[in-house]
Amino acid sequence: SGQKVCYGAFKRSCYKLAYFQDLSRRVGFQEARQACEIDGGALLSLESEAEQQLIENMLQNLTKSGSGISDGDFWIGLWRSGDGLATSSACPDLYQWADGSTSPFRNWYTDEPSCGSEACVVMYHQPTANPGLGGPYLYQWNDDRCNMKH
Repeated sequence: SGQKVCYGAFKRSCYKLAYFQDLSRRVGFQEARQACEIDGGALLSLESEAEQQLIENMLQNLTKSGSGISDGDFWIGLWRSGDGLATSSACPDLYQWADGSTSPFRNWYTDEPSCGSEACVVMYHQPTANPGLGGPYLYQWNDDRCNMKH
């Protein structure tokens, strides 16, 4: 379900991608967060364009490997608390990294975050979807309902 890959150049040198083609094995945000912590890690914080690119390359390698992986977004460790402010213009500033990182780096898809009842963040991975106004739904971020299964 996930292979650990280690590099030397980043603050967190090891990454593990967990992808489930079997929809019944996909989980909500808190379950994903707990699974990472039980495994000794944390849901991914993306702190720079270089780290974003690294993860994109890992996903491309995963999908090229002939494993038949197609559409399925990935939870990352960005989320928002404070529902009272969810519809205000302050909403985008309320997102925080689950591991305590203070990185301001963001890679939102056009017109995201939409806020409201969507408070947890996925990295898009929908290679078969027709592109939207912001281009293909690949690797940009979107806020989603935390109980969605990814």
